[in-house]
Amino acid sequence: MPRNRAQTLWSAILVADSLSSRLVVGPDATATWGELGAGSVLELSSVELRDRSVLLATVDQFAAAAALVQLDGVARRIVLYPPDISREHLAYVAKTAEAEILITDQPEVGPAHPQLECILCGRTITPQALDRGQEVATEWVLLTSGTTGVPKLVVHTLASLVAAIGPQRDSSAPMVWSTFYDIRRYGGLQIFLRAALGGSSLVLPGVQEPTAEFFARADAHGVTHISGTPSHWRRALMSPSAGLIAPSYVRLSGEIADQAILNQLQAQYPQARVAHAFASTEAGVLFEVEDGLMGFSPGMIEQQPIFGQSNGLELKVKGQTLRVRSYGSASHYLGADSPPLKDAEGFVDTGDALELRDGRYYFVGRRDGVINVGGLKVHPEEVESVINRHPEVRVSLVRTKKNPITGALVVADVVLKTATYGDGAQTLQREIMQFCRGELAQHKVPVAINFVPVLAVAASGKLVRPRA
Repeated sequence: MPRNRAQTLWSAILVADSLSSRLVVGPDATATWGELGAGSVLELSSVELRDRSVLLATVDQFAAAAALVQLDGVARRIVLYPPDISREHLAYVAKTAEAEILITDQPEVGPAHPQLECILCGRTITPQALDRGQEVATEWVLLTSGTTGVPKLVVHTLASLVAAIGPQRDSSAPMVWSTFYDIRRYGGLQIFLRAALGGSSLVLPGVQEPTAEFFARADAHGVTHISGTPSHWRRALMSPSAGLIAPSYVRLSGEIADQAILNQLQAQYPQARVAHAFASTEAGVLFEVEDGLMGFSPGMIEQQPIFGQSNGLELKVKGQTLRVRSYGSASHYLGADSPPLKDAEGFVDTGDALELRDGRYYFVGRRDGVINVGGLKVHPEEVESVINRHPEVRVSLVRTKKNPITGALVVADVVLKTATYGDGAQTLQREIMQFCRGELAQHKVPVAINFVPVLAVAASGKLVRPRA
């Protein structure tokens, strides 16, 4: 069984004894964990919600946090709908998840879906908090991007979501968590649950909150632990306000953490443990690396115990991609035409390609993101990790360019630390190209380096990659 046996989120908060002093802090509101669960922030009716499938589609994270604390153990199913997913998919998600009730803070959303009973955040539903008797095993449904643009619905339980969350490591001092993620996404939900189960305070970012304002709030509340994607962190480190906080722990996940961003974070926060974690919505949290280097030791795979005899985690590499069997994995996808999430042995294929070099495994990219150059494979992320090491480069995005001879060529869009023009730009382009030739096989070297002012980052915190 999973190591963490909290039956419901509310019972876990009670056990953590976080009701009186530990806070959940949004840009416009603050409450204790106990107030979130007691209905002081968002009042919901147990009669309306008992054993029902609830679609949670708020913009505000604070309202979502209150709903999650109250609904787990009461609702049959909670569907977390991030605000960055187009509302055009809401009807499909509602039908697939058999949703009966919609909780939203957008007045225009409810009337557009008359098949759902709508609860509008901000309206008092009942003068009492939810009756927590007769608790049920709530399903937590997270959305993840599908190859067609239609989201996939991934089914977890609280037990699978908290399987990788161990006891608080730094027990000598209070922990204050924060994250650039949205808590409706797997990476953000993990931080939300770590804070809730660990009796820690949590500082939530606001929707489109300026970086400087977020760091100022994080500083005011003494944030000690903070997480985000490498793209989140690259953008954050561009702000002078990044120096306002002095965390003891910095975490990266969601994208490949290359050596450049690991070095930048360690330089910015020399007092912090800088860790990069591997996790996915389907597979769960697998491991984190704290040695300051990209990639990970083969021992993390080779020394895994037999599934079921220890912490319920087993890793293997098959077909050059990482496979996982874990108590933290989701159980299945929702939807009649959905593919199986696990193979016959219970392994989830993460789709993340690995390469063993010099006694260390490196993530080189997604299997479905490969560029085919005359029959030779190129993972964009592998090329980006080289380009990003150049001292003049802030971040890069490698993409494909059609070619009548090879089928495709590799090109790179590069954001520089300092804008460069004219002859200086041409010289720097040649220098970066030569830098790549010294590190990469010829077919992986970009045929063109384009300097751009900015690269698009999705609301999920990941670089927006053009579809092949």
